[in-house]
Amino acid sequence: MNKNVIISVKGNQHDENDEINSIEMVTQGKYYKKGNYYYVTYKETEITGLENTTTTLKIGEGKVVLMRFGQNSSHMVFEKGQRHLCYYETAYGAFTIGIFSNEVDIRIDDSGGDILVDYIFQIDGVEAGANDFYVQIREVNNGNDQPYGDCKRAN
Repeated sequence: MNKNVIISVKGNQHDENDEINSIEMVTQGKYYKKGNYYYVTYKETEITGLENTTTTLKIGEGKVVLMRFGQNSSHMVFEKGQRHLCYYETAYGAFTIGIFSNEVDIRIDDSGGDILVDYIFQIDGVEAGANDFYVQIREVNNGNDQPYGDCKRAN
């Protein structure tokens, strides 16, 4: 299985004043299965501030691993109720962050599907923000124009 897909991503960053900074992106990518995991790969664009970077999501067993390669590299693990130390690189330097996932809702199969992740990130053990992202994966030209699937946004 190796499919061309349309990937819709919506991300929200919540700051200490409870203001929300949102970003939405729709792009093309690849969707495939290797062993027990599904993979989604796409190129970042200027709108995300991560141009010249390729993002791969490894999805399975209640876990989403986000890997970025290129100008902005990172490796982040999202698993409900678990804290993971993760590598994060920016234009200003690389550092380690802690990620605690409140929600990881995965509803995918061989045709695509939906992923919702709600998490808190920490720098030096201090909470630095609360974020969430929603990813919808659908086959190119499959007629599914529904903008959001079955995953429910966490409050």
